[in-house]
Amino acid sequence: MEADQDPSNLHLHDDTLTQQIDRFISSHDPPDHILESVQCFSLLFDEEVVQYESGTKKWTLHETSSFLVSVERTSKLLHSLSRFQSQDDYAAAINQISGIHQRAMSFMEDEFKSILDDYQTSHDRDQKNLDEAASSPSDDQPQPDDQPVDDNSKDNFLGYSDDMISNLKKLAKGLIGGGHQTECSELYFFVRRNAIEHNLKLLPFEKFSIDEMQKMQWEPIEKEVSAWTKMFKDFTTSLLPSERRLVDAVFSSSSSAISDSLFGNLARIVLFYFLTFAEGVMMTKRAAEKLFKFLDIYEALRDSIPQVEKYLSDDWLLQLRSVASLINNMLGDAIFTIFGELENSIKADTGKTPVPGGAVHPLTRYTMNYLKLACEYRDTLQQVFREHKKIIDRADSATGSDWDPSSEEVTQNVDEDHGSSFQLQLGRVMDLLDANLEAKSKLYKDPSLSLIFLMNNGRYILQKTKGTGEMRSLMGDPWVRKRSSDLRSYHTNYKRETWTKLLQCLSHEGLSVNGKVMKPVLKERFKSFNAMFDEIHRTQSTWVVSDEQLQSELRVSISAIVIPAYRSFMGRFSQVFTPGRQTEKYIKYQPEDIETCIEELFDGNAAQQGKKR
Repeated sequence: MEADQDPSNLHLHDDTLTQQIDRFISSHDPPDHILESVQCFSLLFDEEVVQYESGTKKWTLHETSSFLVSVERTSKLLHSLSRFQSQDDYAAAINQISGIHQRAMSFMEDEFKSILDDYQTSHDRDQKNLDEAASSPSDDQPQPDDQPVDDNSKDNFLGYSDDMISNLKKLAKGLIGGGHQTECSELYFFVRRNAIEHNLKLLPFEKFSIDEMQKMQWEPIEKEVSAWTKMFKDFTTSLLPSERRLVDAVFSSSSSAISDSLFGNLARIVLFYFLTFAEGVMMTKRAAEKLFKFLDIYEALRDSIPQVEKYLSDDWLLQLRSVASLINNMLGDAIFTIFGELENSIKADTGKTPVPGGAVHPLTRYTMNYLKLACEYRDTLQQVFREHKKIIDRADSATGSDWDPSSEEVTQNVDEDHGSSFQLQLGRVMDLLDANLEAKSKLYKDPSLSLIFLMNNGRYILQKTKGTGEMRSLMGDPWVRKRSSDLRSYHTNYKRETWTKLLQCLSHEGLSVNGKVMKPVLKERFKSFNAMFDEIHRTQSTWVVSDEQLQSELRVSISAIVIPAYRSFMGRFSQVFTPGRQTEKYIKYQPEDIETCIEELFDGNAAQQGKKR
């Protein structure tokens, strides 16, 4: 630079000045008069920093670019000057420009934090993002991977505008290039961590500690599990991917290790928050009614964790998989144990009081409704049972069995040949229920009522199974056919047990001698029929058949054998009696009366019980 050149007449970005500085930066030897150029550059740069610090100059996208160019040039200049720091003149220049550079860095840090903090407040935008994810149909109707995505609507960086992202990106590049990578990263993490933690506090579920959950009743925890499941899916499929896009955009000019580390730490906060709750639920005392919430948590972890894994670097991925796998394995063990307890609950039901009217037993209702709901989780339960079997097999191999832990075909072949482990468990539960009901049927003194009890419960089991596609598939057509055959046998045996003796009263055999009807014998026949039918009607009208179709089938089949026989008997022998009082005394029922009485059978307590389904 010419000696008579006045710095006040130059601009920070004057071509002559910048060229001299840039030549110095790229050279290995100090050119003549470079300290004068450095002095002039320092004064001009200091003036610009003062303008930004005082607010005289506003931070705009255009001004940002020119300022950041100066910052980058200053950083390189300091590096070049450091080669000559042993020389007093250069040391003084280094101290001067280093102080200005530090003030510029401080201003950029403030601006970086200010833009990051301008999140609307960020929790409002994040919450909107979360609400939109919750109401989006994407969970039920996943879009194909190759379907075009509208970047403006989907990738909105948690509400930060394009200009804000551009500024953040340039500031991050300048700060990192100026040796302030640690400060920049810490600022970013601090602001986004606060935004995430604020959102977590706003979630519509109460996060109990593990110690609190150990002392609580199940009902309030159960309600929170439903909220937890929904919010966990929303965070992992919406907000965390948005956080990844944001950090990648802001630090796109820098090493991916920076964004990997920042996102990993932010993701850990979210996942720790949710996984701690899941762990607390899992550590509560195991009970049958908890099975389905445990399954909900298991499915949420199984389905959502892979969504997060896509955005994590290898180091963070290993940590996440380790923790998630531990919790899911413990959940799987709890699920397996709880479902297995169903067998014990059936075995333990040894009550000696028969159900009034031969109705469906509460154990049957509970077990079948439990299995119906469990079969809605068919795929998950099959996975749980399969994984549990692998663990058992590995344990066996450790004790000297011939199982090859590297062979997946072992488990698959077992499943194909003998049904899945869950399917086999389901079959065992059904067999235990059958044995229990068979024992309970023997509590009835009346064999006919015992058969009605077996019919009621067998029908309920069959209808529940056929009405649940997953359970029907698991039990198989042969099982359904066997059940239907058993019900027909109960029906046939019931008719034989109840109505055979009655029909014997209507037999023509033994009523005539030499073609003449023996009136005393005929009178006894009618009296016996009347007495027996009265007793059957009185007793069996209090019995319960709550399944309308079964009730109708029974009544129709009874009518089909009783009414024709009675009509024929009455038509053949009614004229034997003297019309009037004698006829009325012995012929108590007309065929229509018999039919009406049959239609009143099995109505017992059905009205009071509301014909439970």
